[in-house]
Formats: sequence, structure tokens, C-alpha cells
Amino acid sequence: MAAPQVGDSFPSGVTFSYIPYTPEIGDITSCGMPVNYDASKEWANKKVVLFSVPGAFTPGCSARHLPGYIENLPKLKEKGVDIVATIAMNDAFVMSAWGKANNIKDDSILFLSDPDCAFSSKFGWAAGGRTLRYAMIIDNGKITYAEKEPGREVSVSSAEAVLAKL
Repeated sequence: MAAPQVGDSFPSGVTFSYIPYTPEIGDITSCGMPVNYDASKEWANKKVVLFSVPGAFTPGCSARHLPGYIENLPKLKEKGVDIVATIAMNDAFVMSAWGKANNIKDDSILFLSDPDCAFSSKFGWAAGGRTLRYAMIIDNGKITYAEKEPGREVSVSSAEAVLAKL
């Protein structure tokens, strides 16, 4: 499949691995059980911002990419965004811990695992076993923005770039 284009339908059958946050597993060393998260179904009638990072806890992702989404969460919600989600190649346990390490203790940002980079690979947006850095806006099942970073920087996939497209 080619890279996603504005106007494309979000693909059917997209499933991520996810550990929903609950207070009982609120400590970073506590683990829940991963569940399948049917993004195609959950996002069908919502406005979603999805951003992908090469890896949880990596310097660029933790210091430059994720913080922009945390800081701009109120602005994203003001623009009508129902769901903000991040994906990486890491398993659901690591993604859950990354959320907790960044004080996300609810579902304001979903930390989802893209097992085997299955979703990202559909678009050619994975390399070397890792998801690449990109962002998408999905509005009621249609892709309205999809950009992959041309290099190692955080520009077209940043929260600020996404806000400008909402």
C-alpha cells in the first residue's frame, strides 16, 4: 500500500496492542494485561490525532516529540479532537510505562503498540524494525493530514504542525 493521502479512508482491520490505565496499575512498575485496540472501529466516528515515534523512551521522542503533544493537549481538544494517540514499535508494556513516566494517568493520550510495525509498514512508514516519525489526522474515518518526517527532526509530525492543520 502506498503512503496515506488526504481523502483516503482510514484502513479497516487496524488493531493495536494497548494497556488501558487504571489506578490499580498506576505505578510505573505495575503491569496490566494488553488488550487489542480496534482503531478502525474506535476511531470511525471521531476526530483523531495519531503520531508515531521510533521508540518509547528514546531521546528525540521523549524530549522533543511527546512533550509538544502533552503541552498542546488542551488546544487539540479545543479544535475538536476526540482522541490523541501515539504509536511505536515497543510492546504494550513499554508503551504503558512510557505514558506513566510522562504523568499521563488517564486516556488523554493513548499509548499504543504497533506490533511488528504492522500498521506503519502498510504505508512504508517503518524501517529497521521501527515505526518512523509521522503524524495523521483522521476525521470520521477519513485521513485529512498525513506527513512523515523527511529526516530526524520533529517538524511535520509535531503537535504545532498538526494544530495548524486542524
